[in-house]
Amino acid sequence: MKKYFVMMFALALGARAANAQEVTNTEAVRTTEQTQTVSLCKEVYPDAERDGGLYHGLTRKLSFDRMIPPHGLEVTYDKTVHIIFPAAVRYVDLGSPNLIAGKADGAENVIRVKATVRDFRAETNMSVITEDGSFYTFNVRYAAEPLLLNVEMCDFIHDGSTLNRPNNAMEVYLTELGSESPLLVRLIMKSIYKNDRREIKHIGCKRFGVQYLLKGIYSHNGLLYFHMQLKNSSSVPFDVDYLSFKIVDKKVAKRTVMQEQIIQPVRAYNNVQVIDGRHSEHMVFTLPKFTLADGKHLVVELHEQQGGRHQTFTVENTDLVRARVIDELKVK
Repeated sequence: MKKYFVMMFALALGARAANAQEVTNTEAVRTTEQTQTVSLCKEVYPDAERDGGLYHGLTRKLSFDRMIPPHGLEVTYDKTVHIIFPAAVRYVDLGSPNLIAGKADGAENVIRVKATVRDFRAETNMSVITEDGSFYTFNVRYAAEPLLLNVEMCDFIHDGSTLNRPNNAMEVYLTELGSESPLLVRLIMKSIYKNDRREIKHIGCKRFGVQYLLKGIYSHNGLLYFHMQLKNSSSVPFDVDYLSFKIVDKKVAKRTVMQEQIIQPVRAYNNVQVIDGRHSEHMVFTLPKFTLADGKHLVVELHEQQGGRHQTFTVENTDLVRARVIDELKVK
């Protein structure tokens, strides 16, 4: 009988030890899970324990390689800071009402910035988008005497298009260019201008010693590129007043109002305004893609400022549909 009680007591002690071991293992697993959860919170949700807010789902922190480094800019109340960009400014956003900014009169690529409040302490920011698709950001603070009053956002040594771009630079796509990259549009126009080939030899006009030629039509990704040349064989400079592209009816009956559709170029390369005597210039214009209906043609007009040597030629639909397709892999 005594041996029986001893055996029962030993079994009870063994069961209690097993239960204790199981509890210990369960607590260890629970502790490990809590540690992993805390580690996850610290890596993905850094403020979860402090404010209780969670971004539920697969959310992760932004790393520094995703950041566009801002430029430092100082402004003051009694002086104006001017920033010169390599392309026309399309968008400006100010982070605080302590700043005021706007385009300089008569200049599309110059922004003037000034403080509206004296000695504001909180640092603010400013963002700018230019016509070539570049994005600039600035951290702005107040200074009684700014170190730099006139800033140029383009290197004097490089061209500012490729060599000076940061590794993480992203292009801003603009509405008028559709799905085309602004940088690629510029490279295509530059390549057409540099190659300077005459693909079309039957379209042009000549009056009073001035000859206006259409050298080629190119197409890429929903855009048309018109390569033009203006030769001034006279001794009098030719001052450009304006250039127009318009779709008109070939035949217009008497007493009938002529219907015109103006096509506005979205980009221009080497758009010179004065061609000196005995000189020649060629330029490239980018237009949105279009075709011509039956009975219509494209009229290109170049008017001379305070002169009568106007140039006009027409482009047929057969010329448009034969536009040379550009291979972007060959663009340099």
